[in-house]
Amino acid sequence: MRFFTRPESQIFTQPILQIDLDKLVANYKTLCQIIAPATPSAVVKDDAYGLGAPEVARALYENADCRNFWVAHALEGARIAEFVPEANIFVLQGIGVDSWNLFEEYHLIPVIGSPQMLAFWKNNPIEGINPVIQVETGLNRLGFRPEELKKLSKNDLKTFGMVMSHLSCADEKDHFMNAHQLENFTSIREKYFPGLPASLSASDGAFLGEDFCCDMVRLGAAMYGINTAPYRLNQMQNIITVKAPVLQIADLQKGEFVGYSATYRAASKRKIAIVSIGYGDGMPRSLSNVGKVFFKQKGKMGEARIIGRVSMDNIICDVTDIEGLKIGDFGFMIFDEYTLDDIARDSATISYEVLSRLGKNTRFKREYLAK
Repeated sequence: MRFFTRPESQIFTQPILQIDLDKLVANYKTLCQIIAPATPSAVVKDDAYGLGAPEVARALYENADCRNFWVAHALEGARIAEFVPEANIFVLQGIGVDSWNLFEEYHLIPVIGSPQMLAFWKNNPIEGINPVIQVETGLNRLGFRPEELKKLSKNDLKTFGMVMSHLSCADEKDHFMNAHQLENFTSIREKYFPGLPASLSASDGAFLGEDFCCDMVRLGAAMYGINTAPYRLNQMQNIITVKAPVLQIADLQKGEFVGYSATYRAASKRKIAIVSIGYGDGMPRSLSNVGKVFFKQKGKMGEARIIGRVSMDNIICDVTDIEGLKIGDFGFMIFDEYTLDDIARDSATISYEVLSRLGKNTRFKREYLAK
């Protein structure tokens, strides 16, 4: 590898995604305290929301004693199995002919949400595995409906090791659906699964109180720093930083236009910076003319407005008030003072979507931070 030492070598072109695994572990431990005495578990589906399921699962397993993980598909479970050798790995999308071999090889636990899948399981059971049954309580997504539960035999009911459901409105504390679903879930448990461990809540439900935590809580978005309970102060730490280098700095004359479709016109002479990140990297295009980029300036972060359209590979921002900016300096899109929740608000979407889009992008230089 060549080492560059001359001044002109301070040219960078690649955006950087930093994931702080120590803060991730700290968030998980905080959530464990909030949901106690319920058992914690970690949701690492969608490649841990794009942040790297093997790295995230290993950090939680080794540094936070996490022994229960949730993925969407069996392939995701297979990816993390070697890093969490003594953990339970639950697969939310269940089991079928396309995934049975993975369940057997890696001892994964399927979530069964329909009579058809249960029939498949009964014909193709895997020794030593007790699947989870998902029941429908109001979300009207996956899960056994009441009329389907009535048809289950006593032997069918003994098949399962846990019963679960999913809340639809847990991010709104006083929404009537929360009490409605809790009532439905409690009724189903008492009638069909007395004494069986239960899981009703994901991250947002963790803040609704002990009744919603049941025996196990599926901790996901909150663990990654997202405020899943916006009615209260976010107790979670931001765990990601997204930054990208300045490729060029230029003067913009009064009356000149910026970007595709010429959506911005300078009302006065300005200075602009072209930053090496765009919607091809997962940045929301809806940040056009409304988003922000931050630059380190005299120990503080100076704010620069995004002007013009966000393009595939670049954004343009107004750096007239940013003193001393140089080509090769980094602009920050997400950091501790401007979090996923902030950028999601400004781009009129949700933090989950922003994180997933950014995290799964292959153009980032990815850096994991841990002591």
